[in-house]
Amino acid sequence: MKLIYILAGLFFFQFSFAQDSSSNKTTKVWSLENCIEYAIENNITVKDAELNTNLAEVEYNKAKSSRLPNLFGSATQSFTNGNSIDPITSDFVTEQINSTNIGINSSLTLFQGNQLNNQIKQNKLLLEQSVFLEDVEKNNIVLNILETYLQALYSKESILIAENNLEASEQEVQRAKARLDAGQVALTDYTEAQSQAATNKYNVIAAKNDYQQYILTLKQLLELSPMEEMEIETLDDNMDLINLGLNKFEVYSNALDFLPEIQASQLNIAANEKELEIAKGGFLPTLSLLGSMGSGYTSISENTFADQFDVNFNQKLSLSLTIPIFNRNQTKAAVQNAAINIEKAELQKQSTEKDVYKRVETAYQNAVSAQEQVIAAEASRAAAEQSYKLAQKKYELGDLSTTDLVISQNTFTNAQQNYLQAKYLNILYYQLLQFYQGNDIKL
Repeated sequence: MKLIYILAGLFFFQFSFAQDSSSNKTTKVWSLENCIEYAIENNITVKDAELNTNLAEVEYNKAKSSRLPNLFGSATQSFTNGNSIDPITSDFVTEQINSTNIGINSSLTLFQGNQLNNQIKQNKLLLEQSVFLEDVEKNNIVLNILETYLQALYSKESILIAENNLEASEQEVQRAKARLDAGQVALTDYTEAQSQAATNKYNVIAAKNDYQQYILTLKQLLELSPMEEMEIETLDDNMDLINLGLNKFEVYSNALDFLPEIQASQLNIAANEKELEIAKGGFLPTLSLLGSMGSGYTSISENTFADQFDVNFNQKLSLSLTIPIFNRNQTKAAVQNAAINIEKAELQKQSTEKDVYKRVETAYQNAVSAQEQVIAAEASRAAAEQSYKLAQKKYELGDLSTTDLVISQNTFTNAQQNYLQAKYLNILYYQLLQFYQGNDIKL
Protein backbone atom coordinates (compact mmCIF):
# COMPACT_ATOMS: atom_id res chain seq x y z
CA MET A 1 0.00 0.00 0.00
CA LYS A 2 2.83 2.41 0.78
CA LEU A 3 4.28 1.85 -2.70
CA ILE A 4 0.89 2.66 -4.25
CA TYR A 5 0.67 5.91 -2.28
CA ILE A 6 4.21 6.89 -3.33
CA LEU A 7 3.53 6.21 -7.02
CA ALA A 8 0.25 8.09 -6.86
CA GLY A 9 1.98 11.06 -5.29
CA LEU A 10 4.63 11.13 -8.01
CA PHE A 11 1.95 10.88 -10.68
CA PHE A 12 0.00 13.86 -9.39
CA PHE A 13 3.16 15.91 -8.84
CA GLN A 14 3.80 16.30 -12.59
CA PHE A 15 0.52 18.20 -12.96
CA SER A 16 1.32 20.89 -10.43
CA PHE A 17 1.15 24.45 -11.82
CA ALA A 18 2.06 26.34 -8.67
CA GLN A 19 5.44 27.80 -7.80
CA ASP A 20 8.08 25.49 -6.45
CA SER A 21 8.15 26.64 -2.84
CA SER A 22 11.14 24.50 -1.95
CA SER A 23 13.42 26.14 -4.54
CA ASN A 24 11.60 29.49 -4.77
CA LYS A 25 11.51 29.17 -8.56
CA THR A 26 8.81 31.05 -10.47
CA THR A 27 7.43 29.45 -13.62
CA LYS A 28 7.74 31.79 -16.59
CA VAL A 29 4.47 32.67 -18.29
CA TRP A 30 4.80 32.65 -22.09
CA SER A 31 2.56 34.60 -24.45
CA LEU A 32 2.05 33.41 -28.02
CA GLU A 33 4.20 36.28 -29.29
CA ASN A 34 7.01 35.29 -26.89
CA CYS A 35 6.88 31.70 -28.12
CA ILE A 36 7.01 32.71 -31.79
CA GLU A 37 9.93 35.13 -31.35
CA TYR A 38 11.92 32.67 -29.26
CA ALA A 39 11.32 29.73 -31.61
CA ILE A 40 12.42 31.67 -34.69
CA GLU A 41 15.72 32.40 -32.95
CA ASN A 42 16.31 28.95 -31.45
CA ASN A 43 14.41 26.22 -33.29
CA ILE A 44 16.69 23.57 -34.81
CA THR A 45 14.76 23.35 -38.08
CA VAL A 46 15.04 27.10 -38.57
CA LYS A 47 18.76 27.03 -37.79
CA ASP A 48 19.25 24.23 -40.31
CA ALA A 49 17.51 26.34 -42.95
CA GLU A 50 19.80 29.26 -42.08
CA LEU A 51 22.82 27.00 -42.61
CA ASN A 52 21.46 26.03 -46.04
CA THR A 53 21.32 29.73 -46.88
CA ASN A 54 24.93 30.09 -45.74
CA LEU A 55 25.92 27.18 -48.00
CA ALA A 56 24.16 28.82 -50.94
CA GLU A 57 26.06 32.03 -50.25
CA VAL A 58 29.36 30.12 -50.25
CA GLU A 59 28.48 28.59 -53.63
CA TYR A 60 27.59 32.03 -54.99
CA ASN A 61 30.94 33.48 -53.90
CA LYS A 62 32.68 30.43 -55.34
CA ALA A 63 31.00 30.99 -58.70
CA LYS A 64 32.05 34.65 -58.75
CA SER A 65 35.65 33.64 -58.03
CA SER A 66 35.68 31.40 -61.11
CA ARG A 67 36.28 34.53 -63.21
CA LEU A 68 39.66 35.04 -61.53
CA PRO A 69 42.91 33.50 -62.78
CA ASN A 70 44.42 30.62 -60.84
CA LEU A 71 48.05 30.47 -59.69
CA PHE A 72 50.08 27.38 -58.83
CA GLY A 73 53.67 26.91 -57.75
CA SER A 74 55.79 23.81 -58.37
CA ALA A 75 59.19 22.47 -57.31
CA THR A 76 60.86 19.28 -58.47
CA GLN A 77 64.12 17.63 -57.34
CA SER A 78 65.20 14.62 -59.40
CA PHE A 79 68.13 12.17 -59.72
CA THR A 80 68.81 10.39 -63.01
CA ASN A 81 71.41 7.66 -63.82
CA GLY A 82 72.28 6.25 -67.21
CA ASN A 83 71.11 7.37 -70.62
CA SER A 84 68.73 10.28 -70.19
CA ILE A 85 67.82 13.77 -71.32
CA ASP A 86 68.86 16.59 -69.07
CA PRO A 87 65.59 18.27 -67.92
CA ILE A 88 67.26 21.69 -67.96
CA THR A 89 69.48 21.71 -71.08
CA SER A 90 67.60 18.96 -72.98
CA ASP A 91 71.00 17.41 -73.88
CA PHE A 92 71.28 13.60 -74.25
CA VAL A 93 73.83 12.40 -71.66
CA THR A 94 75.03 9.18 -70.07
CA GLU A 95 75.86 10.04 -66.49
CA GLN A 96 74.30 10.81 -63.13
CA ILE A 97 72.23 14.00 -63.08
CA ASN A 98 70.91 15.97 -60.15
CA SER A 99 68.40 18.57 -61.26
CA THR A 100 66.13 21.13 -59.64
CA ASN A 101 63.08 22.77 -61.23
CA ILE A 102 60.87 25.49 -59.75
CA GLY A 103 58.11 27.48 -61.38
CA ILE A 104 54.71 29.11 -61.20
CA ASN A 105 51.89 28.86 -63.73
CA SER A 106 48.53 30.47 -64.15
CA SER A 107 45.49 30.24 -66.41
CA LEU A 108 42.51 32.48 -67.05
CA THR A 109 39.34 31.48 -68.85
CA LEU A 110 38.52 34.24 -71.32
CA PHE A 111 35.42 32.67 -72.85
CA GLN A 112 33.55 29.46 -72.11
CA GLY A 113 30.24 29.78 -73.91
CA ASN A 114 29.17 32.37 -71.34
CA GLN A 115 28.88 29.49 -68.87
CA LEU A 116 30.75 31.28 -66.10
CA ASN A 117 28.45 34.32 -66.16
CA ASN A 118 25.37 32.14 -66.29
CA GLN A 119 26.66 30.01 -63.43
CA ILE A 120 27.11 33.13 -61.31
CA LYS A 121 23.59 34.29 -62.13
CA GLN A 122 22.19 30.86 -61.34
CA ASN A 123 23.94 30.70 -57.97
CA LYS A 124 22.60 34.15 -57.13
CA LEU A 125 19.08 32.91 -57.88
CA LEU A 126 19.67 29.83 -55.74
CA LEU A 127 20.86 32.06 -52.89
CA GLU A 128 17.71 34.15 -53.12
CA GLN A 129 15.65 30.97 -53.21
CA SER A 130 17.39 29.70 -50.07
CA VAL A 131 16.38 32.86 -48.24
CA PHE A 132 12.73 32.24 -49.16
CA LEU A 133 13.01 28.57 -48.19
CA GLU A 134 14.37 29.71 -44.83
CA ASP A 135 11.28 31.88 -44.45
CA VAL A 136 9.12 28.86 -45.30
CA GLU A 137 10.60 26.96 -42.34
CA LYS A 138 10.06 29.96 -40.08
CA ASN A 139 6.42 30.14 -41.15
CA ASN A 140 5.98 26.43 -40.50
CA ILE A 141 7.28 26.89 -36.98
CA VAL A 142 4.95 29.85 -36.45
CA LEU A 143 1.93 27.81 -37.54
CA ASN A 144 2.97 24.82 -35.43
CA ILE A 145 3.33 27.03 -32.37
CA LEU A 146 -0.02 28.72 -33.02
CA GLU A 147 -1.84 25.40 -33.25
CA THR A 148 -0.06 23.86 -30.26
CA TYR A 149 -0.49 26.99 -28.14
CA LEU A 150 -4.26 27.09 -28.76
CA GLN A 151 -4.54 23.37 -28.10
CA ALA A 152 -2.75 23.91 -24.80
CA LEU A 153 -5.14 26.76 -23.92
CA TYR A 154 -8.08 24.51 -24.75
CA SER A 155 -6.69 21.79 -22.48
CA LYS A 156 -6.02 24.32 -19.74
CA GLU A 157 -9.64 25.48 -19.73
CA SER A 158 -10.79 21.86 -19.91
CA ILE A 159 -8.98 21.28 -16.62
CA LEU A 160 -11.12 23.94 -14.94
CA ILE A 161 -14.29 22.34 -16.31
CA ALA A 162 -13.18 18.90 -15.13
CA GLU A 163 -12.23 20.21 -11.67
CA ASN A 164 -15.59 21.98 -11.27
CA ASN A 165 -17.39 18.80 -12.27
CA LEU A 166 -15.33 16.81 -9.79
CA GLU A 167 -16.14 19.24 -7.00
CA ALA A 168 -19.86 19.10 -7.81
CA SER A 169 -19.89 15.30 -8.06
CA GLU A 170 -18.10 14.96 -4.70
CA GLN A 171 -20.80 17.11 -3.11
CA GLU A 172 -23.40 14.93 -4.76
CA VAL A 173 -21.74 11.85 -3.27
CA GLN A 174 -22.07 13.40 0.20
CA ARG A 175 -25.74 14.18 -0.39
CA ALA A 176 -26.37 10.68 -1.71
CA LYS A 177 -24.65 9.19 1.34
CA ALA A 178 -26.80 11.27 3.68
CA ARG A 179 -29.97 10.28 1.85
CA LEU A 180 -28.87 6.64 1.84
CA ASP A 181 -28.30 6.73 5.59
CA ALA A 182 -31.74 8.29 5.99
CA GLY A 183 -33.27 5.52 3.88
CA GLN A 184 -34.46 7.95 1.21
CA VAL A 185 -32.60 6.36 -1.74
CA ALA A 186 -31.43 2.93 -2.74
CA LEU A 187 -27.80 1.81 -2.61
CA THR A 188 -27.59 1.98 -6.41
CA ASP A 189 -28.14 5.75 -6.31
CA TYR A 190 -25.24 6.15 -3.93
CA THR A 191 -22.91 3.90 -5.95
CA GLU A 192 -23.85 5.70 -9.15
CA ALA A 193 -22.89 9.01 -7.55
CA GLN A 194 -19.58 7.46 -6.49
CA SER A 195 -19.04 6.17 -10.03
CA GLN A 196 -19.67 9.63 -11.49
CA ALA A 197 -17.23 11.18 -9.02
CA ALA A 198 -14.58 8.61 -9.95
CA THR A 199 -15.17 9.30 -13.66
CA ASN A 200 -14.81 13.04 -13.10
CA LYS A 201 -11.61 12.46 -11.14
CA TYR A 202 -10.26 10.47 -14.07
CA ASN A 203 -11.27 13.30 -16.41
CA VAL A 204 -9.29 15.78 -14.29
CA ILE A 205 -6.18 13.61 -14.53
CA ALA A 206 -6.64 13.10 -18.27
CA ALA A 207 -7.13 16.85 -18.87
CA LYS A 208 -3.98 17.69 -16.92
CA ASN A 209 -2.04 15.08 -18.83
CA ASP A 210 -3.26 16.48 -22.17
CA TYR A 211 -2.16 19.94 -21.08
CA GLN A 212 1.29 18.72 -20.11
CA GLN A 213 1.66 16.94 -23.45
CA TYR A 214 0.95 20.17 -25.33
CA ILE A 215 3.35 22.04 -23.06
CA LEU A 216 5.98 19.41 -23.87
CA THR A 217 5.40 19.93 -27.60
CA LEU A 218 5.73 23.70 -27.15
CA LYS A 219 8.96 23.31 -25.21
CA GLN A 220 10.41 21.15 -27.96
CA LEU A 221 9.42 23.67 -30.64
CA LEU A 222 11.14 26.36 -28.57
CA GLU A 223 14.11 24.07 -27.86
CA LEU A 224 13.71 24.64 -24.11
CA SER A 225 15.47 22.46 -21.57
CA PRO A 226 13.38 19.55 -20.21
CA MET A 227 14.09 20.90 -16.72
CA GLU A 228 12.67 24.34 -17.49
CA GLU A 229 9.13 24.97 -16.27
CA MET A 230 6.66 26.61 -18.63
CA GLU A 231 3.22 28.18 -18.29
CA ILE A 232 1.15 29.86 -20.99
CA GLU A 233 -0.84 33.06 -20.90
CA THR A 234 -4.64 32.82 -20.80
CA LEU A 235 -6.93 34.71 -23.15
CA ASP A 236 -9.32 37.52 -22.39
CA ASP A 237 -12.99 36.62 -22.28
CA ASN A 238 -13.80 39.20 -24.95
CA MET A 239 -12.06 37.12 -27.64
CA ASP A 240 -14.69 34.38 -27.73
CA LEU A 241 -16.16 35.47 -31.09
CA ILE A 242 -14.16 37.09 -33.88
CA ASN A 243 -15.76 38.72 -36.89
CA LEU A 244 -14.03 37.65 -40.10
CA GLY A 245 -14.91 40.49 -42.47
CA LEU A 246 -12.67 38.89 -45.12
CA ASN A 247 -13.06 37.78 -48.73
CA LYS A 248 -11.39 34.44 -49.40
CA PHE A 249 -10.30 35.45 -52.91
CA GLU A 250 -8.59 38.55 -51.54
CA VAL A 251 -6.91 36.39 -48.92
CA TYR A 252 -5.71 34.01 -51.64
CA SER A 253 -4.41 36.87 -53.78
CA ASN A 254 -2.53 38.31 -50.81
CA ALA A 255 -1.14 34.87 -49.97
CA LEU A 256 0.33 34.51 -53.47
CA ASP A 257 2.15 37.81 -52.97
CA PHE A 258 3.23 37.09 -49.40
CA LEU A 259 4.03 33.42 -48.93
CA PRO A 260 7.73 32.64 -49.51
CA GLU A 261 7.05 29.23 -51.07
CA ILE A 262 5.50 31.01 -54.06
CA GLN A 263 8.57 33.21 -54.46
CA ALA A 264 10.84 30.19 -54.04
CA SER A 265 9.00 28.27 -56.79
CA GLN A 266 9.34 31.24 -59.16
CA LEU A 267 13.07 31.43 -58.49
CA ASN A 268 13.31 27.68 -59.04
CA ILE A 269 12.02 28.19 -62.58
CA ALA A 270 14.52 31.00 -63.19
CA ALA A 271 17.41 28.89 -61.85
CA ASN A 272 16.50 26.02 -64.18
CA GLU A 273 16.32 28.43 -67.11
CA LYS A 274 19.89 29.48 -66.31
CA GLU A 275 20.84 25.81 -66.19
CA LEU A 276 19.58 25.50 -69.76
CA GLU A 277 21.77 28.44 -70.86
CA ILE A 278 24.74 26.86 -69.10
CA ALA A 279 24.13 23.56 -70.89
CA LYS A 280 23.86 25.28 -74.30
CA GLY A 281 27.21 26.94 -73.62
CA GLY A 282 28.78 23.49 -73.90
CA PHE A 283 28.34 23.69 -77.71
CA LEU A 284 30.64 26.75 -77.90
CA PRO A 285 34.48 26.82 -77.83
CA THR A 286 36.56 27.70 -74.79
CA LEU A 287 39.37 30.28 -74.96
CA SER A 288 41.96 30.38 -72.17
CA LEU A 289 45.06 32.46 -71.44
CA LEU A 290 48.01 30.49 -70.02
CA GLY A 291 51.19 31.80 -68.47
CA SER A 292 54.17 30.38 -66.60
CA MET A 293 57.59 31.29 -65.22
CA GLY A 294 60.35 29.00 -64.02
CA SER A 295 64.01 28.14 -63.72
CA GLY A 296 66.23 25.22 -62.81
CA TYR A 297 69.61 23.74 -61.99
CA THR A 298 71.43 20.71 -63.39
CA SER A 299 74.56 19.05 -62.01
CA ILE A 300 76.16 18.54 -65.46
CA SER A 301 76.60 22.26 -65.90
CA GLU A 302 79.74 23.92 -64.59
CA ASN A 303 77.86 27.07 -63.57
CA THR A 304 76.93 27.67 -59.96
CA PHE A 305 73.44 27.07 -58.62
CA ALA A 306 72.68 30.81 -58.52
CA ASP A 307 74.11 31.45 -62.00
CA GLN A 308 72.07 28.61 -63.50
CA PHE A 309 68.86 29.91 -61.95
CA ASP A 310 69.59 33.28 -63.51
CA VAL A 311 70.48 31.87 -66.93
CA ASN A 312 67.69 29.27 -67.07
CA PHE A 313 64.93 31.67 -66.04
CA ASN A 314 62.08 31.44 -68.61
CA GLN A 315 58.61 32.88 -69.20
CA LYS A 316 55.76 31.57 -71.29
CA LEU A 317 52.47 33.12 -72.41
CA SER A 318 49.99 31.33 -74.64
CA LEU A 319 46.38 31.18 -75.76
CA SER A 320 44.48 27.91 -75.80
CA LEU A 321 41.34 27.35 -77.88
CA THR A 322 39.28 24.22 -77.30
CA ILE A 323 36.55 23.51 -79.85
CA PRO A 324 33.92 20.89 -78.98
CA ILE A 325 33.38 18.57 -81.93
CA PHE A 326 31.80 15.44 -80.48
CA ASN A 327 31.50 14.48 -76.80
CA ARG A 328 29.20 11.47 -77.19
CA ASN A 329 26.05 13.66 -76.97
CA GLN A 330 26.79 14.67 -73.39
CA THR A 331 26.03 18.34 -74.06
CA LYS A 332 22.90 17.49 -76.01
CA ALA A 333 21.63 15.37 -73.12
CA ALA A 334 22.40 18.16 -70.65
CA VAL A 335 20.33 20.61 -72.73
CA GLN A 336 17.42 18.17 -72.90
CA ASN A 337 17.55 17.53 -69.14
CA ALA A 338 17.60 21.25 -68.42
CA ALA A 339 14.54 21.82 -70.63
CA ILE A 340 12.66 19.03 -68.86
CA ASN A 341 13.60 20.44 -65.46
CA ILE A 342 12.15 23.81 -66.47
CA GLU A 343 8.81 22.16 -67.22
CA LYS A 344 8.96 20.29 -63.90
CA ALA A 345 9.68 23.54 -62.04
CA GLU A 346 6.67 25.18 -63.71
CA LEU A 347 4.47 22.26 -62.67
CA GLN A 348 5.84 22.50 -59.14
CA LYS A 349 4.89 26.18 -59.04
CA GLN A 350 1.34 25.34 -60.16
CA SER A 351 1.15 22.64 -57.50
CA THR A 352 2.34 25.10 -54.85
CA GLU A 353 -0.31 27.62 -55.87
CA LYS A 354 -2.99 24.91 -55.72
CA ASP A 355 -1.81 23.91 -52.25
CA VAL A 356 -1.94 27.54 -51.08
CA TYR A 357 -5.48 27.92 -52.42
CA LYS A 358 -6.54 24.71 -50.68
CA ARG A 359 -5.11 25.93 -47.38
CA VAL A 360 -6.77 29.34 -47.71
CA GLU A 361 -10.10 27.85 -48.76
CA THR A 362 -10.00 25.32 -45.91
CA ALA A 363 -9.10 27.96 -43.34
CA TYR A 364 -11.84 30.27 -44.60
CA GLN A 365 -14.57 27.62 -44.61
CA ASN A 366 -13.52 26.37 -41.20
CA ALA A 367 -13.48 29.94 -39.88
CA VAL A 368 -17.03 30.56 -41.12
CA SER A 369 -18.17 27.25 -39.66
CA ALA A 370 -16.42 27.93 -36.35
CA GLN A 371 -18.18 31.28 -36.03
CA GLU A 372 -21.57 29.63 -36.42
CA GLN A 373 -20.53 26.86 -34.03
CA VAL A 374 -19.50 29.40 -31.38
CA ILE A 375 -22.95 31.02 -31.46
CA ALA A 376 -24.76 27.67 -31.37
CA ALA A 377 -22.45 26.19 -28.72
CA GLU A 378 -22.79 29.26 -26.49
CA ALA A 379 -26.58 28.98 -26.59
CA SER A 380 -26.38 25.24 -25.93
CA ARG A 381 -24.01 25.78 -23.01
CA ALA A 382 -26.28 28.39 -21.42
CA ALA A 383 -29.31 26.13 -21.74
CA ALA A 384 -27.43 23.08 -20.43
CA GLU A 385 -26.12 25.10 -17.47
CA GLN A 386 -29.61 26.26 -16.55
CA SER A 387 -30.94 22.74 -16.89
CA TYR A 388 -28.14 21.36 -14.69
CA LYS A 389 -28.78 23.95 -11.98
CA LEU A 390 -32.47 23.03 -11.95
CA ALA A 391 -31.54 19.35 -11.81
CA GLN A 392 -29.29 20.01 -8.79
CA LYS A 393 -32.12 21.75 -6.96
CA LYS A 394 -34.52 18.91 -7.72
CA TYR A 395 -31.89 16.41 -6.55
CA GLU A 396 -31.46 18.30 -3.28
CA LEU A 397 -35.25 18.16 -2.77
CA GLY A 398 -35.37 14.46 -3.59
CA ASP A 399 -37.41 14.97 -6.76
CA LEU A 400 -34.68 13.69 -9.12
CA SER A 401 -32.76 10.43 -9.27
CA THR A 402 -29.00 10.24 -9.30
CA THR A 403 -29.11 8.83 -12.82
CA ASP A 404 -30.99 11.84 -14.15
CA LEU A 405 -28.63 14.20 -12.33
CA VAL A 406 -25.61 12.45 -13.85
CA ILE A 407 -27.17 12.72 -17.31
CA SER A 408 -27.79 16.44 -16.79
CA GLN A 409 -24.21 16.99 -15.59
CA ASN A 410 -22.73 15.11 -18.55
CA THR A 411 -24.90 17.12 -20.94
CA PHE A 412 -23.63 20.35 -19.39
CA THR A 413 -20.03 19.10 -19.56
CA ASN A 414 -20.36 18.19 -23.24
CA ALA A 415 -21.88 21.60 -23.96
CA GLN A 416 -18.96 23.31 -22.22
CA GLN A 417 -16.43 21.24 -24.18
CA ASN A 418 -18.21 21.95 -27.47
CA TYR A 419 -18.16 25.65 -26.72
CA LEU A 420 -14.45 25.61 -25.88
CA GLN A 421 -13.66 23.71 -29.06
CA ALA A 422 -15.65 26.12 -31.24
CA LYS A 423 -14.08 29.10 -29.46
CA TYR A 424 -10.50 28.04 -30.10
CA LEU A 425 -11.21 26.84 -33.63
CA ASN A 426 -12.65 30.27 -34.34
CA ILE A 427 -9.46 31.88 -33.05
CA LEU A 428 -7.20 29.42 -34.89
CA TYR A 429 -8.73 29.84 -38.34
CA TYR A 430 -9.05 33.60 -37.99
CA GLN A 431 -5.35 33.81 -37.16
CA LEU A 432 -4.53 31.55 -40.12
CA LEU A 433 -6.37 33.90 -42.45
CA GLN A 434 -4.47 36.82 -40.96
CA PHE A 435 -1.22 34.94 -41.48
CA TYR A 436 -1.96 34.21 -45.16
CA GLN A 437 -2.35 37.95 -45.70
CA GLY A 438 1.04 38.71 -44.20
CA ASN A 439 -0.33 40.08 -40.91
CA ASP A 440 1.23 39.32 -37.54
CA ILE A 441 -0.34 36.64 -35.38
CA LYS A 442 -1.51 38.11 -32.10
CA LEU A 443 -3.90 36.94 -29.41
